[in-house]
Amino acid sequence: MTRPATARLRSIAHIGVRTRISRSASTASKPPSDPFRVELRAPDGSTWSWGPADAAQRVTGYAEDFCFLVTQRRPLRELDVTATGDDASRWLSIAQAFAGPPGSGR
Repeated sequence: MTRPATARLRSIAHIGVRTRISRSASTASKPPSDPFRVELRAPDGSTWSWGPADAAQRVTGYAEDFCFLVTQRRPLRELDVTATGDDASRWLSIAQAFAGPPGSGR
């Protein structure tokens, strides 16, 4: 069954953004010190954002796709989610919105 994307996705996206630092720690890599900006297009066309507007490390894309990524439902290559900056790119390769070690892949 396919469910329509709604504003309820915001809570999943928020958890995905908030777990950025803990994901770095659980993968034994140094957490990035530069601030990140995450801008996602919500299902209603508005923009959800986290982090300073002038951050060089950025993640942008469609909110539903970002949620698929951080819940490990789909691989990044199939999604409308883009990273700008090395740290942002690295984060997208390990992002997940739940505790525990990273899985074997999406």
